[in-house]
Amino acid sequence: MKQDSVIGKIGTALCAGLGVTALGTAGFMAIEGYSWPDALYMTVITISTVGYGEVHPLSPAGRLFASLLILVGFCSLAFIGQTVVESVFERLWTNRMETRKMRKTIDRLASHFIICGYGRVGEAAAERFQALHQPFVIIEREQETCLQLKEKGYLFIHGDATDDQNLVRAGIKRARGLLALLNQDPFNMFIVLSARELNPTLHIISRADLPASSAKLLQAGADTAMSPLQTAGRRIADELLTATGRLGVEQEVVEKDLTPEWIEVKAGSSMEDKTIAEITAAMDHPVLGLRQREKDTLMPDGDVRVEAGDLLLVMESAAPEDDEDTARRAAPEQIVIIDDNPVIVRLYNRLFQKAGFHPVVAADGEEGLARIQELRPTAAVIDYRLPGLSGIEICRAVRRDPACRGCKLILFTADDQAATHDEALAAGADAVVVKSADAAGIINKVVEMLRAE
Repeated sequence: MKQDSVIGKIGTALCAGLGVTALGTAGFMAIEGYSWPDALYMTVITISTVGYGEVHPLSPAGRLFASLLILVGFCSLAFIGQTVVESVFERLWTNRMETRKMRKTIDRLASHFIICGYGRVGEAAAERFQALHQPFVIIEREQETCLQLKEKGYLFIHGDATDDQNLVRAGIKRARGLLALLNQDPFNMFIVLSARELNPTLHIISRADLPASSAKLLQAGADTAMSPLQTAGRRIADELLTATGRLGVEQEVVEKDLTPEWIEVKAGSSMEDKTIAEITAAMDHPVLGLRQREKDTLMPDGDVRVEAGDLLLVMESAAPEDDEDTARRAAPEQIVIIDDNPVIVRLYNRLFQKAGFHPVVAADGEEGLARIQELRPTAAVIDYRLPGLSGIEICRAVRRDPACRGCKLILFTADDQAATHDEALAAGADAVVVKSADAAGIINKVVEMLRAE
């Protein structure tokens, strides 16, 4: 029920009550000759049936009028009470039903987009998604803003976007992309970290108000970090230059149908040992970012030379790719990480992502073994001590499965004893890595081992 309808019903009931009171006051004044205060008093005690007694003895006509007034007044009070109670409960019930319906709709979404923060930028993004008939969910903290979203018919979650539970409620594990559009860069960075951990394949674009925040957001897991003001300023300048003939059509920065994409520099490819300027000229696309030796650089200098294994962030057309393009940008190799320490999992997850892998995590032995047998990944990084099945038991089970014959097994352990090393190799592990504080160094060793195969 809409709020205007509820107010209208309550207003009608109150007007009916006031009408009966006015009618009773006028009747007592006309029939009994009461003054208006006495008539009003008699009307109120008659309608409410409190029985305080008459101001003056009533005539037979006055008693008949009082009897009729009691019946009419009782009915009006009953009507008022029913209307108020019914309207309030109906509104509460309707709101609850609408919330349940919205949650069920969100639970059925897949390959949708999530907008974190409904400010001016979020509003523009939502309108664009709506115009293109793309499914999306908004996570918004302010109650008043949520009422506006409800009036527009948008799907939304009322809550803080930095809370992992709200991201899960918005269907982040089934989503295609996420926009982190809060007005504070630290909050956006927290969202990016959480979103990347919950869905490693998610495409994330984050707002960055401070220039220094862009590189940090990319390191945190965002695919693109951009400033709305700078983007709007460039767009306006390009429009003006084009209109005045100062910017040719071939020079225009076309944002439509372009998406940011990471491209790996393969060993022996034409991009290896070339400068950013040479690659930009050959690709006819500007290089927006460079990921080199675990360091991200936004808008790298043209004289920077790239190496095999580096990643380039470019704006690519959404047109269908041919076979050569598909082969050049193949899907990242999957790697399963099995560890019950969430801090280590988060760290390894990000480091393997930056190395070009698609990590899938598991917190115990049974879940990890199921992941390996289901996905048949390129490799699995397994902790020696796990809840349920141990790392040794997982290695033995994987080696007994013919379908997982090509999976490389790396056992991580804090025990550097030779007996542990021999036991792991006998169980089927391809390598045993001793844990240390240098997590990046450990990951590099694993990657080098896998790339050497």
